[in-house]
Amino acid sequence: MQGIAGQAPALKWAVNIAVALLVIAWMVPTLGLLVSSFRDRDQISASGWWRAPIAVEMTFRTRADDTPARIEGESWVIEGNVLATSEVAARLQGGGARVTAFGLTAREPAAFPAGTQATTRDGDTLSVRADGSYRYTAASQPTGQAPRVYFAALTPPNLTLDNYMTVLTAQDAERRAAAEVRGVGFWQLMFSDGGIFRNFINTFTVTIPATIIPILIAAFAAYALAWMEFPGRALLIAAVVGLLVVPLQLALVPLLNLHNRIGIGQSFVGIWLAHTGFGLPLAIYLLRNYMAGLPRDIIESARVDGATDFQIFTRIILPLSFPALASFAIFQFLWTWNDLLVAKVFLPSDEASRVMTVRIADDLLGSRGGDWGILAAAAFVSIAVPVLVFFTMQRYLVRGLLAGSVK
Repeated sequence: MQGIAGQAPALKWAVNIAVALLVIAWMVPTLGLLVSSFRDRDQISASGWWRAPIAVEMTFRTRADDTPARIEGESWVIEGNVLATSEVAARLQGGGARVTAFGLTAREPAAFPAGTQATTRDGDTLSVRADGSYRYTAASQPTGQAPRVYFAALTPPNLTLDNYMTVLTAQDAERRAAAEVRGVGFWQLMFSDGGIFRNFINTFTVTIPATIIPILIAAFAAYALAWMEFPGRALLIAAVVGLLVVPLQLALVPLLNLHNRIGIGQSFVGIWLAHTGFGLPLAIYLLRNYMAGLPRDIIESARVDGATDFQIFTRIILPLSFPALASFAIFQFLWTWNDLLVAKVFLPSDEASRVMTVRIADDLLGSRGGDWGILAAAAFVSIAVPVLVFFTMQRYLVRGLLAGSVK
């Protein structure tokens, strides 16, 4: 006994360390997403999220100002500021950048330190200072477009709410600015037909019935498999366990064809039934394990007193099984809320029926999904409701998950 007692503290420390590592492993990427949601696209591409409070070096390409060249001695001179050009100012927004180096080609945009002079292949010279001012000298009068200038600059941290405004209004900064000129504000864009609010309501329309329907069906089935004797019960339990490992992708196309034949097609009813079918095996398995672990004396006493199976189910089993019901409700709600694949297959592709995940994937991430700031902001906008549901019902989660594991 002393050996066992002596090992308890060591085991406790091992468990605590393992839990701490799991928490860190979950929190670090979450913190990274949160920080990235406040950064613009350029700074996300230039450095990792952990460098968000630090100035970041970014490369730029611009043309010299269209100011006319003037003669100084035997040379033609163009002067200006590379940080003041429209294409650079649009990326910097807040200003405060400092040039560190410049170059003559896109292959080497930082070949020369700021303040030095570089010579082109034509014999012209270019110098760029740290404040962005440049001097271009040519032997003959420049013709055509102004020369290209490539440079690297240290840009200050730029934390902004633009990503969240883009997600909530489904409009980028240029479209929002154009809407403000027309007198349409942020809240009007958010609650308009093109805003994210309609997709938010559509997500609720899909999620709530897709969570309630499988719980109702699974509760009756779990009670029958746990407490009612009938032929083939063991085979049904084995079939439920087998369905847990079947990938849902195998059933998408056949199920959609069935929906089309019976007249449901791509609709809210179709996606409710699809989520119900995909969620029933886990629901039945989880609830059956919990109900089978309830005290047998209570059930037998109720039957002796003349209670029917329906009365036992509604007045005894359901109240005692609330932790298992709540734990499955959390899983089903989180899955249906964050689902993209099933929504793409079973919902119409029109604007009025799209849920949040489809709207974000189709309209907000760009052609190649490279807008990480938009994706991070969208993640925290969409996670608000699942987090509220989880923390409201999390006290029942562990009890429901451990159903049947301890006798």
